[in-house]
Amino acid sequence: MATTLTSKGQVTIPKQIRDALNLAPGCSVDFSVNREGDVVIHKAGARPSHKPDRFEAARGKADVKWRTNELMALLHSESEG
Repeated sequence: MATTLTSKGQVTIPKQIRDALNLAPGCSVDFSVNREGDVVIHKAGARPSHKPDRFEAARGKADVKWRTNELMALLHSESEG
């Protein structure tokens, strides 16, 4: 289902999509781009819960400041012995 982009960057959401999302004049919508590059539209506040990344809680928490050469030396010595 195609629609045309105006010079102001606006598009009309096709009626079939508005009906499926229960959108009425004045409703807020959210847009996102998924991993495949598809644009996804959600009724604002109705977006499905985002599955958290299993590494998110640990990201940026390491307190060990290894230098690359120190880490490589440690790893190399462990593999030899």
